[in-house]
Amino acid sequence: MVARKVAVRLKANSLPEFTHLFENEILPWLKQQKGFLDLIILAVPNSTEIATITFWDAKGDEQAYNSTGYPALLKLLEKLLDGKPYVKTFEVISSTFHGAGFGSPGQQKFDRQA
Repeated sequence: MVARKVAVRLKANSLPEFTHLFENEILPWLKQQKGFLDLIILAVPNSTEIATITFWDAKGDEQAYNSTGYPALLKLLEKLLDGKPYVKTFEVISSTFHGAGFGSPGQQKFDRQA
């Protein structure tokens, strides 16, 4: 599993419109993308700083999204963004999310037994 974190600042007072776009247009579209698992949107209270974390089944799925979907998403959001987003991709090595097991990068996952 791969996690993709995007951090950016929004223009003043644009969080409601950003949230509306994500909930009503972007999330339904993301759910149709190959390998998409989940989305988390984080906002710093009383700030314009936000971060999104998307989870992808495989690195190839995230890379396909990065080359085709992400540029279109940026175009849709450009009027709300105050600067260029910072993007970083991570390999998930431990999580309780969707039953992912513990392990080192590249190591076969296994289920923890109680």
